Amino acid sequence: MITKQVIKTTIEELKEVAKVEFSVIDGQGLLMASTCNDLPSTDQVLEFFDSKADSQIIADTTLFKIKDDEEPVFVLAVKGNQSDSYTYGRICVNELRHLLVAYREQFDNTIYFQNLLLDNLLTVDIYNRARKLSIEPNKKRIVYVAEVLRDKTNEAVLALKSAFSKDGDFTVSIDDKNVILIHTMGEDEDFDTIEELARCIEEILNTEVMVKTRIAYGTVADDLRQISQSYKEAKMALDVGAIFYSQKTVMAYNALGIGRLIYQLPVNLCKFFTEEVFGDELPEEIDEEVINTINAFLDNNFNVSETARQLYIHRNTLGYRIEKLKQATGLDVREFNDALTYKIALMVSNYVKFMEENNR
Repeated sequence: MITKQVIKTTIEELKEVAKVEFSVIDGQGLLMASTCNDLPSTDQVLEFFDSKADSQIIADTTLFKIKDDEEPVFVLAVKGNQSDSYTYGRICVNELRHLLVAYREQFDNTIYFQNLLLDNLLTVDIYNRARKLSIEPNKKRIVYVAEVLRDKTNEAVLALKSAFSKDGDFTVSIDDKNVILIHTMGEDEDFDTIEELARCIEEILNTEVMVKTRIAYGTVADDLRQISQSYKEAKMALDVGAIFYSQKTVMAYNALGIGRLIYQLPVNLCKFFTEEVFGDELPEEIDEEVINTINAFLDNNFNVSETARQLYIHRNTLGYRIEKLKQATGLDVREFNDALTYKIALMVSNYVKFMEENNR
């Protein structure tokens, strides 16, 4: 709903031009804003509000109804020369009516998509409300979730709304750290353009909002009912990326690899597995330098020379660190089976740590 401050600013600006006084009262007789203290009585306003007339003259004051979707919402009282009062009153009514429509559409679209993302709508309500808001139900859409700092959420929403203002794209937030873009896809858009759009969102937030962000997106929704699923997929991809692929800033739900599988395992089962592999020597208790070295060794496909060159260490130093891990865990990562066990166990351990830190 339009705010008192917006109404106050509007009538004050019109007063500067018209040189007449304006007052806006709601359907309960409560004053919303006024440029003067001389107001019609509450009884007169309520009687006019309930009448069938759209305007009425009482002494030197002209009353107008301000309607939204054909229903009266406010009464505008204009005090001054009768001819000027009527002319400028009609201008003010039209101005406030346009503002009501604009604010209603913005507010209703936001609320609609917030409820849609959170599965708060019945199937029949999804389509009925979409029809009232002129939202096409069967367009292909995809949900992007951008993680931002809490004090940057509103700024990020405004930046994305400005950048993606074409018909069919909607930007909302449903918590204090994520901004959501619901993008309506064109006929020529494919997987490559979906990825490019994610990079575009990242660049906008980096340059215009000056915040580092991580972006995730779900699969394409063919129907409004599927948007909440695309949102859940994007949220899952954001979590999986934070746990297993922290170096990546853009994550796609359909490219999560083994991280997707681990993310869906029970935490208790994961704890048993890490204890079985590491025993009392939990990964966070192992020398970080050793962990980073082993990860680089695996990333370089067991290539000792390339790993040593990349880390600027001697081959013997690399061998020493591998032996150190073997002594701590019994795993020799030069052997494929042990390397596979280590890699999966480390990912599982990161998952358990993430879930505990986030109380899940």
